[in-house]
Amino acid sequence: MTSHELFAAMPATLAAEIIEFNHTSEKKLYRAALETVAQSRKVRAVFLERQPPAERCAAIAASLSRPALQQAADSLLRNWLLKKHTSLLTDFLEALGVQHENGVVEALPKTVEDDRLKAGVESLLAKHPREAVAIYLHAFNSMNGENWANLEDLLHTDPRLKLSAGA
Repeated sequence: MTSHELFAAMPATLAAEIIEFNHTSEKKLYRAALETVAQSRKVRAVFLERQPPAERCAAIAASLSRPALQQAADSLLRNWLLKKHTSLLTDFLEALGVQHENGVVEALPKTVEDDRLKAGVESLLAKHPREAVAIYLHAFNSMNGENWANLEDLLHTDPRLKLSAGA
């Protein structure tokens, strides 16, 4: 799933968490996303800023679920994963035996063994919030240069890795 598809599929509470995390920890990135959302809605950013936080987050999340705002969605999601969920990233890469620096990888292998992948996913689900794991794995498989077929199959077949916007 692409970043805008992830925003469309994730629960509203998780979208709000991602947006608020960026608002408090990465002001410039949040401001750029807010400006992009405002422009797409044909309003000034100040209009969104004056809305109550819950309304503002809902408006931003709804906009980020559109293909035209893919870049903004991508930036907010990546920052949230890299800064808030560093241990999730590092745990997964270490379980797969992939060399990294704080969750950042120079080059991914073309494939990964099924057993190693399943064990890595199981360890993530045992240690981290299910929704964060699901978002990370979906993003990992779509944002990186390598798209692992066995991970794609797992994302479609394992109910624990499905996202539900209604939650």
